[in-house]
Amino acid sequence: MSLKKIEKKAQAVLNALDSPDGELSILIVDDPQIAILNKEYLNRQGPTNVIAFPMRDGGFADLNPHLLGDVVISVETARREGGDARISTQARLSQLLVHGILHLFGYDHEKDDEARRMEKKSDELLEMLRQMFLQAV
Repeated sequence: MSLKKIEKKAQAVLNALDSPDGELSILIVDDPQIAILNKEYLNRQGPTNVIAFPMRDGGFADLNPHLLGDVVISVETARREGGDARISTQARLSQLLVHGILHLFGYDHEKDDEARRMEKKSDELLEMLRQMFLQAV
C-alpha cells in the first residue's frame, strides 16, 4: 500500500471519528524495529503487529489537543498475518491502521465490554474504508 493511500485512509478514519484536524504519525517498520519498541515501551518480547503511543494522556495532553500520537505497524507481521487469514497485506495493514488509531482515541481491547466496543467501531470504520476505496481493506 502506498504512503499516499495510507494517509488518505488515516484521514478518512479521523474524519469518521470527528477529529478531522487530528495529528498523528504513522511509522511502517519491520519486525526487528517493532520488537525493539515492544521491549522498550511495553516490556514484551518479540515483534508485534501494531503499537500505538497516545499523546492525549499525561500531564502535557492539553498542550496540543489535536496531537493524537503515533501508530507503528510492522509490515512483516502484517504480511504474515494477512497470509494466515487469507487476506491481502494491504487489507491487514488497513485493519492494523484502524486498530492503532482507535487506541489513540482511548479504545482498548483488554476488557471484554471494551473489546466488543472496539471491535464494533473497527468493523464500522473498515466497512467505511471498503466503501470509499472500493477494494479489500
